[in-house]
Amino acid sequence: MEPETIRTTVGIIGNVISFFLFLSPVPTFFKIIKAKSVQEFKADPYVATVLNCALWVIYGLPFVHPDSLLVITINGTGLVIELAYVLIFITYSDWQKRRKIILALFLEIIFVVFIFFITMTFLHTTQARSMLIGILCLVFNIVMYTAPLTVMKLVIQTKSVKYMPFFLSVANFANGCVWLVYALLKFDPYIAIPNGLGTLSGAIQLILYATYYKTTNWDEDDDTPAEISDVELSKKNSTL
Repeated sequence: MEPETIRTTVGIIGNVISFFLFLSPVPTFFKIIKAKSVQEFKADPYVATVLNCALWVIYGLPFVHPDSLLVITINGTGLVIELAYVLIFITYSDWQKRRKIILALFLEIIFVVFIFFITMTFLHTTQARSMLIGILCLVFNIVMYTAPLTVMKLVIQTKSVKYMPFFLSVANFANGCVWLVYALLKFDPYIAIPNGLGTLSGAIQLILYATYYKTTNWDEDDDTPAEISDVELSKKNSTL
């Protein structure tokens, strides 16, 4: 099998896993819609993911980083999904929260347009363009991969994996592995580095799960705090 065919196959698998990770917050939004209130849930992770996906879409453009169609497909899909989540937040938030979300989106649009303008106006090679956008994507992804540290700390402190869903941890680990392989087949440091960290993060989560599963009290109140839910959901924000 040709290397490019293998890379494409791996990328398609990565698209499928990432797609389901993008859908993982759906139960939370059913709760919001049913209650007609965002309650204690925060829009921050979803607003941040909108920017992250937008930058990856730019990165995947043929005149920025050629042969990256699968980067565009998953992040374009993710962008639409995350915008839908943010729209739900806008709909069911009070005016003060709504104004902050709209302002954040407006600033993100300005930032993305500015970066795109700078990239296309002053950088004339795909190598230079992919370096600028790639570094930005890399920084954002690394920041997003710090989110699970909060829930990992909670697991260690409470000796309980109650707020660290097993299948979500497995999916995050698999997602990091697949995209790391994709990046190594045709070396791309901007995809490889954050997904290497994502793979490591996922592996640590699974080790913690194996370590503290038996000490978890599953009979306690099952209501997951909103701030923990946000952390769990935000750790899937980095799909590349």
